[in-house]
Amino acid sequence: MLLRLALLVIVGAVLWRWATGRWPGRGHARSRAATREIAAACNLLGVVPGASSADIIAAHRRQIAAAHPDRGGSAEAVHALDAARDLLLGDIRAAKGDRLP
Repeated sequence: MLLRLALLVIVGAVLWRWATGRWPGRGHARSRAATREIAAACNLLGVVPGASSADIIAAHRRQIAAAHPDRGGSAEAVHALDAARDLLLGDIRAAKGDRLP
């Protein structure tokens, strides 16, 4: 009986992985560090947490225009803004269930 139950749980987990692309129980809860990174990225771009992808892209364009090296900014600032945009857009894709290449 116990062996059948274990086999049923394993088959269920494999089917879950096949249907959703992730193992059961993973990817739902964010760590505190990830939450802090997302909050810092939102602060850097000047958007609220949970902003739409269009809002994130528009904020990124505004910030890049001011931080571009041709306008007195630095390459490090541009890289930080790009990383913040990528993090937030990746978070939106992950919440929608899209798989990144």
